[in-house]
Amino acid sequence: MNLYQSLGYLVLGSRLRRMSETFLAEINRIYQNEGIEFEASWFPVFYLLSKNESLSIKELSEQTEVSHPAASQLITNLKNKNIVETSVCTDDGRRQLVQFTQKGKAILDQILPIWEAINTSMMDLAESDAAATQLLPAIAAMENVFRSANLADTISKKLNPKPATDE
Repeated sequence: MNLYQSLGYLVLGSRLRRMSETFLAEINRIYQNEGIEFEASWFPVFYLLSKNESLSIKELSEQTEVSHPAASQLITNLKNKNIVETSVCTDDGRRQLVQFTQKGKAILDQILPIWEAINTSMMDLAESDAAATQLLPAIAAMENVFRSANLADTISKKLNPKPATDE
């Protein structure tokens, strides 16, 4: 057992970050090897726009569960690469709608088969180990636990337990 495994929940964030960084580096290498100008960090926006003709930055922010400034920064980056464009919403002039440019649509056409290959490859890898098949359900369960309980408060209660009252 390595150091990270022996420390359990104390290093959960570090282990998840390392696993995520490794996974994303491998995925980015696939796009690079295929000669496609695409970064794995763009996936949520590409996926959502592949399912919708256009979305507002607020909708992208809410659906990807990132801050509005983070979503706006990503959209600005993609606009600078001529992958997406924005237009003013006709119903509400304050809303910016995001949609693919022709270049963005061409990239999407190139990456759709890669997404399918990633998905089937990951399912094959997970099925090679019974415990690995539980990864996605376990992540979903932990996300639900974090939504329903405030971790910092839970830890604080362990550090500062309320004294029992005499009745």
